[in-house]
Amino acid sequence: MTNSPPVVFLVDDDPSVLKALGRLLTIKGFEARPFSTPGAFLREHDPTVPGCILLDVAMPERTGLELQKLLTSAQPIQPVIFISGNSDIPTSVSAMKEGAFDFLTKPVAGKTLLAAIRKAIAKDAETRRRRSAQDRMKALVSALTKRERDVFDLVVTGKLNKQIAGTLGIAEKTVKVHRARMMSKMGVRTLAELVQVAERIGAIAHDGP
Repeated sequence: MTNSPPVVFLVDDDPSVLKALGRLLTIKGFEARPFSTPGAFLREHDPTVPGCILLDVAMPERTGLELQKLLTSAQPIQPVIFISGNSDIPTSVSAMKEGAFDFLTKPVAGKTLLAAIRKAIAKDAETRRRRSAQDRMKALVSALTKRERDVFDLVVTGKLNKQIAGTLGIAEKTVKVHRARMMSKMGVRTLAELVQVAERIGAIAHDGP
């Protein structure tokens, strides 16, 4: 856990906008990282940094929509809030379809902007917590032995011990041993908890051996 303030990446070709937004965000406790061009942003952007992206729509080098598509096609990124001085419905619809968190029109009231940024940062934090939990669960599954993984795959599909034994060609009591070890390694006590784990990591649809 870090005590660093949330980062707001600002991308806007208007220096006065960057300066005003940077001052406002700093006063409100955020870390503002301003970029005057999409290229400058791409060279320094780090998607692992928690926060959000405040992105202008109309820029000469590359539009905000083009930058958004480029970023989201490559990797998960922080939530994007668009700000535009000449917005139209098709542009805003396109941005939202591509996954934008919000679309605001300039001039933006400070209260409205800050509310959107706080919500975007909260969403980013929740997304990162969920991904981290999924990674931990996947690591636990990866640490199972081959036979424990076989049992895992069949248990989460609702198979009984006797059915699993028949499928794997082993004794039912052996299934019980592998099942108990597997449940212990996964840190769960009930079938419902195990199924939840499988669903979270996308393993519930595994066909099994």
